[in-house]
Amino acid sequence: MQVERISENVYWFQSEVYAQVTAGVIVGPQWAVVVDTLAMPEETLELRRYIEEDLRLPVRYIINTHHHADHSWGNCFFPGTTVIAHELCRQQMEARGFSALEAAAAHDPQFKQTKLILPHLTLSSGNLVLQVGKKHLTIFPTPGHSPDGISVLIEEDRVLFAGDVFLPVPFIVDGDITQMRETLRLIGTISLENVVQGHGDVILRGEILDAIEDNLAYLEKIEAVVNKTITEGKPQDSLQKVQIDSCGKSRIFLNGIAEQLHQSNLRSLYQKAKKKNQ
Repeated sequence: MQVERISENVYWFQSEVYAQVTAGVIVGPQWAVVVDTLAMPEETLELRRYIEEDLRLPVRYIINTHHHADHSWGNCFFPGTTVIAHELCRQQMEARGFSALEAAAAHDPQFKQTKLILPHLTLSSGNLVLQVGKKHLTIFPTPGHSPDGISVLIEEDRVLFAGDVFLPVPFIVDGDITQMRETLRLIGTISLENVVQGHGDVILRGEILDAIEDNLAYLEKIEAVVNKTITEGKPQDSLQKVQIDSCGKSRIFLNGIAEQLHQSNLRSLYQKAKKKNQ
């Protein structure tokens, strides 16, 4: 697991095991806040060890940016914490999480030690502000990757933990392409020093607007390709020929799973468009 201090009392962690998924820690004088909890129990426990032994603090709050397992299943390894998320995150975890975790544990024994902990404090609209020492964390909805997406802005440092709404390759299978565009444009209006993506490396100030435009261009391209495929009466399978490189993204992103994400985007857009036209 990679660890980096990205501003005073703000730390970034990146998995070396699963799809470069990230987590964050904001340190106060007496306790810390964790943003997302990584995918694999071994790395989540290493994250906890780092906070408790290296930073010498307990964790009081966890913020889940959305319900997906690689961002929320590690809640259980921080007993006694208060978990903050969107109300839809709690609903999705309650509806899908228990059966998904049971299936994961049957396939991979290390998940047998994982228990699903639902969010305790939720928001459905507007902002929630959490003070950590001298820092103020503004938590607000950022849908697009999923309806329950939230981001965390550290006001004093201008660091945004964006969750999966900001990725090297936008992923919209569980989300909505229009909401994704709106959220990316919203992020572009915020004065920021860093964007912490849900997966991948930290985006620096001089790269943020270019990264947003690059993601918007990708979304426009895949939407146009899918619409053209449907208009020409071609089947969904024909989209397999549309590789990620032709849509302006590299297949090497996220340890090589970028093409897989891209093909899932195409299939999802095709199915949603066909359903809408029925």
